[in-house]
Amino acid sequence: MSTKPHFIFTKLHNSFSVYVKNLEQLSVGQIRHIEAFALQRKGIFDFNTYTFVIQKRLEFEEFVLLLQKSDLDALCEENFLKTQQTQRVEFGKYKGLAYSDLPDSYLLWLKSNYSGKNREIIDAELKFRNL
Repeated sequence: MSTKPHFIFTKLHNSFSVYVKNLEQLSVGQIRHIEAFALQRKGIFDFNTYTFVIQKRLEFEEFVLLLQKSDLDALCEENFLKTQQTQRVEFGKYKGLAYSDLPDSYLLWLKSNYSGKNREIIDAELKFRNL
């Protein structure tokens, strides 16, 4: 019997993020199924942070129903954010998107590669997500 994926759902401003708590314990087939689930919804799966982000506003209950319809059997829990960054990115690939909607992988890239005027916003969002 294989282990069920354990998803931690976080609702963001205009998207949602899902951390796969037990990714290392899953089979390659299960990981491919999760990745396909994200890609079918134009999401981004980041293997470095075990997280996928989908640019769609969705409530936790809707996410659970979506999983059930896709035959993706997983344990789910909801993570509630204390605050959110509503300021928008002024540059690059994600220009115009709220910092709270950025994929974890891009925030981590900014952490190492960006030193501009919005650095405090980026650091606050990283801290907020525990990255």
